[in-house]
Amino acid sequence: MIESQSFGFTGTHPLIVGLAVLFLVAGVALAILAMRRGGFKRSIVSLEVLRIALLGMVAVTLCQPEWVQSFLPDSEPVLVVLWDQSDSMQTEDMPGAGVGAGAGAGALAGAGSGTGATDEFQSRVASIGPFLQSGYWAPAVADRQRPVQVLIEPFSSGLLPPTSATDLDGALQSTLEKHANLRGIVLLSDGSWNMGNSPSLAATQLRTADVPVFAVAVGSETPLPDLEVVSVEAPTFGVVNKPTRVPYTISSTLPRDVEVEVTFSSNDGDRLTERVRIPANGTLQQAFVWNPQKVGDYELTVDVEVAAGERIAANNRLAVPIEIRRESLRVLIVESYPRWEYRYLKNALSRDPGVEVRCVLFHPDIEAMGGGKEYLPAFPDSIDALTSYDVIFLGDVGVGDGQLTLEDCRRIKGLVQNQATGLILMPGFRGRQFSLVDSELAELIPITFDATQPRGWGNRVPAQLQLTDTGSQSLLTKLADSAENNLQLWNRLPGFQWYAPVLRAKIGSQVLAVHSSESNAEGRIPLLVTKTFGAGKILFMGTDGAWRWREGVEDKYHYRFWGQVARWMAYQRNMAGGDSMRLFYSPDRPRVGQTLSLNANVMAADGEPLQTGQVTVQMVAPSGNVQTIQMTSQAETGQWGLFTGVFVPLEPGEHRATLTCRETGGTLETTISVQGMQRERLGQGVNVASLQEIAAITRGQWVKPDEMSTVVAALQNLPEPEAETRRIRLWAHPLWVGLLLTLMSVFWIGRKLAGVI
Repeated sequence: MIESQSFGFTGTHPLIVGLAVLFLVAGVALAILAMRRGGFKRSIVSLEVLRIALLGMVAVTLCQPEWVQSFLPDSEPVLVVLWDQSDSMQTEDMPGAGVGAGAGAGALAGAGSGTGATDEFQSRVASIGPFLQSGYWAPAVADRQRPVQVLIEPFSSGLLPPTSATDLDGALQSTLEKHANLRGIVLLSDGSWNMGNSPSLAATQLRTADVPVFAVAVGSETPLPDLEVVSVEAPTFGVVNKPTRVPYTISSTLPRDVEVEVTFSSNDGDRLTERVRIPANGTLQQAFVWNPQKVGDYELTVDVEVAAGERIAANNRLAVPIEIRRESLRVLIVESYPRWEYRYLKNALSRDPGVEVRCVLFHPDIEAMGGGKEYLPAFPDSIDALTSYDVIFLGDVGVGDGQLTLEDCRRIKGLVQNQATGLILMPGFRGRQFSLVDSELAELIPITFDATQPRGWGNRVPAQLQLTDTGSQSLLTKLADSAENNLQLWNRLPGFQWYAPVLRAKIGSQVLAVHSSESNAEGRIPLLVTKTFGAGKILFMGTDGAWRWREGVEDKYHYRFWGQVARWMAYQRNMAGGDSMRLFYSPDRPRVGQTLSLNANVMAADGEPLQTGQVTVQMVAPSGNVQTIQMTSQAETGQWGLFTGVFVPLEPGEHRATLTCRETGGTLETTISVQGMQRERLGQGVNVASLQEIAAITRGQWVKPDEMSTVVAALQNLPEPEAETRRIRLWAHPLWVGLLLTLMSVFWIGRKLAGVI
């Protein structure tokens, strides 16, 4: 709609205007003189009049004339009231008798119900009920030159269900894009955005568009007193008749320490309970040890009793699925001499019904290799023979005559890197592992050896392994049920009198235990170190005294430790496997929206790893949605038949995965359990900082619900929408330039016809 239009010389400097007038006056004077010299002939007069017209047009062009029009926006001005309908708005921390709880009941139909409002407290979404009535904003838009339309719109996220997350940035951006004449936004939210980009990005765009945001912080800044089972980190599978550790985490926002009962249960009727003490506003990490008696699929549940004063009981329980299966691990032990550590390790693993042990004993000082039950006549000399082992122990052996070859080292590296086989390094006082530094296994060793002392160090007085903070939380070092008892146990274990020549742990390694007394320039000597390499795991054990742990307790701790190590090393490799295919993935407990790395080992018909081929994984979500992942061959890493891909689950629950290979015709089916990501949590405090930032960037303001009158007043004082100005530059218009050139041509031709030189 055109508001006004005018003609003028906008922006022309007065000096330019003066020069244009002088130019025109001088031209007129010269024209009159020319007409007088020509005796005022008609042809001469006509030419000079045309000259004056041309000079006038040039003078006007120098002054840059413009046609100015002002347009008001065609659409009505819009004020948008955005209200947060995500699940966190069901938190009941707003005064029940203040802002009328029942006023907005009709407006909130379909917004979801809370945990039952009381006379003392009501939910956040109920407290904003009066602000969701269009009549509430009538004073803010009254007495305006142009009527302002008030739109009340909910927002949360684009997920299913939509209330399971909050996307503040998406809500603000979509509002800006949807409304052409947006005058302002009132944002009713607790500010707990947990999806999308930072809302500061949308706030910057709103500032550029001159749209202020008035942010209303709905809820208490102090979290509600609550206990919550945050996670239950059970493995994806366990072994029948073997203890399975089920860690859990409980967080507390209670202002005091509480002692509560925690219950573990399975759908098969197993039940364990313990009383724990949870610190005020702190976190407790504990674990149940469950011994499953039957093969099958289970659901494990952790329950926490409701504490006195706790406001939310719905989050005191969490359940996860687990598969219990029979186990058959294949372990290869490679050693030079039958030292005590080797003998007791072999016995421990041989007596484990879930482990099949094979040994290679070189005896490099004699011609014949060690033999007998469970012994191999030589180190496996083919890829096919070596790939059947889940875990490889390398004792006091190295590269040389009567020991490993460089080709053997290359195969071991490929097995760890591409087929998730675990590698355990157990050096001895002969220092033969020192020679591995010159082989392809050097990249796998998680520590740096001391070249000045290749045979290691001995002590007359036994020393102990001292757990680090990382080691005290590791599954490998859990020899007792509680963290406190575990630390005490490690301090009581019989010590060792020899340790490997270690300088330091390499970058990317995790140190689980150090020497209790010896140190160097790098700190305490690391003796129990782990590392991930490719798809596999490596453990470095820098002493040969673990067999002494049997003192007074026989096999209890020695067997438990090495049993845990073997299963931890083979865990990923045994997630899902068949005769010619294996599928393993990381993380083993993926969550919704988390990237899942898929790895597949595929063997050809002749038993050799497949180099190239069309390998796919078909994922079927609980809703029935199907996604096919094309796996990529990693042939450049060697001849190990490794194919990789990624998958991002969008739904919680059991996903059916089918691995297929077109070249071999093989298939492998398994299930992957995806945990729902609890983005929206009841009882959390308001994220005031986020709302303050949005208001500051957009030049709006933030308030609390009881200060809404200031928002209404600020909206009343918002300026009227400015008219859009359009300028038509007449002096640069093609028609004007064309006319000027045409008249110049006529003038020139006329002079020739009149005989004027």
